[in-house]
Amino acid sequence: MAEETFLSDEFVRELGAVGEVDILVGIPTYNNRLTVERVVQAVQIGLVKYFPRERTVVINPDAGSRDGTPEIVKSASVQDFRSVLAANPLRTTHTLTTRVHPTRGEGGALRLILAAADLLRAKACTVISPESASITPEWIEAILRPIYRERYDFLAPVYQRHKFDALLVKNILSPLIHSTYGANLEEPAGTEFGFSGALACDLLAQDVWREDFMRYGWGVWMTTAALAGSYRSCQSFLGPKVHSGKQAEQNLAGAIQQVVGALFYSLEAHQNFWMSRTEPVALPLFGFKSELDLGPVRVNRKRLFEMFRTGVEELSTILSQILSAPVLQQIREVALGQENTCHFSDELWAKTIYEFAVSYHRAVMNRDHLLQALTPIYRGRVCSYLLENHGARVAELHKRLEVLHQQFERLKLDFIQNWSAKT
Repeated sequence: MAEETFLSDEFVRELGAVGEVDILVGIPTYNNRLTVERVVQAVQIGLVKYFPRERTVVINPDAGSRDGTPEIVKSASVQDFRSVLAANPLRTTHTLTTRVHPTRGEGGALRLILAAADLLRAKACTVISPESASITPEWIEAILRPIYRERYDFLAPVYQRHKFDALLVKNILSPLIHSTYGANLEEPAGTEFGFSGALACDLLAQDVWREDFMRYGWGVWMTTAALAGSYRSCQSFLGPKVHSGKQAEQNLAGAIQQVVGALFYSLEAHQNFWMSRTEPVALPLFGFKSELDLGPVRVNRKRLFEMFRTGVEELSTILSQILSAPVLQQIREVALGQENTCHFSDELWAKTIYEFAVSYHRAVMNRDHLLQALTPIYRGRVCSYLLENHGARVAELHKRLEVLHQQFERLKLDFIQNWSAKT
């Protein structure tokens, strides 16, 4: 049974009134009035259309919205959608809204969702972002069917994105998780996940909930915990990914500190798993993955390069504590070049990320400061990536990213040796 001390008595009573369920959908919110209605409608229709016989519940942990978001969630009803469905639902979908303390961030909302899944003995669960503007009812089937019908324990999404979207994922998270955890995941930090009730109980029991990275880096932690726990994992194609403007406002330094910090923390927690792993494992992909070239994204490459050059110069002393002399020297040479010929090689990039991970592991300095020092170097890598792949089609880009993954894999043994070496 889940620990109940962080659940309000009223919420526990509401869960008791619902009883056991087959499927649980969690939608954490905070001032999402402009987008949450469409998300809830898509969820409701998806549940009625694809799981009409199952006992279902929607859990909405809200971090103190002041714009009426919880009221919008609670007012949604399956009755509103019957006109667009061929059949009526055989069961009622329960919708529960409760308050989660805003200082706990998204991790606090996830913990509450996991606790609800445990108490309700849910078989299949998903977390859906309230800002997913492109969600359709088909997402619900794509996420939950492999968990509920095929008995997978963890499902990561695959989105259709512009080729220059999610560069932090493509250049750091995916290649590093592939080389260490052995899983080739396209979206290890997506905003939608599927998971079994068994995995929910396991995650709930882990002692990570007071860690700073859990406020917003919970997606990376959930992914790595599932892989390290050898849970049956898969991926599912959802379609185009469009966010509201709210997420786009997140600054780069903050994103690196949250998601890369979560991954570095996970490497420490799971080192016995990934240091003994031998060969990568291909995860099943459900759905038909389309490869379309979406519209262009405008990026000020010149400004990006200048911020890279300035950052390397200003942080020279700090970087010398994190990186080996040869790697730092190569980065300086890239920074002293020209923007229109910027080339940050895959090999140099893999060595850079590995050395940052080792320095994080050794705690050579305040870890927040260490992660902040990665930001200007990442800008240099992105500048090179944009320049070299400007005319590449989506299919070509996938092949080039495979080469990056191979470079991380090739240097893994050196990484393990550095990680294990005494300071």
